[in-house]
Amino acid sequence: MVVVAAVDDSDRASAVVEHANDLAEAFGDPVHVVHVMKRSEVVQAEQDGVSSDEPMTVDELRSTAATVSSDVLDRCTVAAETEAVGLIGDPASEIVEYASEHEARYIVVSPRRRSRTGKMLFGSVAQSVLLDAPCPVVSLLVE
Repeated sequence: MVVVAAVDDSDRASAVVEHANDLAEAFGDPVHVVHVMKRSEVVQAEQDGVSSDEPMTVDELRSTAATVSSDVLDRCTVAAETEAVGLIGDPASEIVEYASEHEARYIVVSPRRRSRTGKMLFGSVAQSVLLDAPCPVVSLLVE
């Protein structure tokens, strides 16, 4: 089993990883720090790499996404075994699918603070993960 720490490139990400580490240590599990590149991030990565003649491969895009996970890990003190994971697609779906495939014990997320209207209009990755996850989800409210 693993503990999945779902992160973005925000300040909240370190708290997610550190809490996932606490859970992982309690159960003797590794922590998989997962960042999912959304479509807009893929487009930006492609535009940033426009100087080359070849488009970025899926593996290169996943590696770019994993760099976000690695950067978050570098800012944290983690005792558990870790793995930086990069995925591409709809964040909520990819996180839930990854957790299911790896028989996650927990998923740790930190939702953005939004108004009710904002959540209705833009959705919430954390809310979708909470509703669809195959395991318990820990939701951290980080100021």
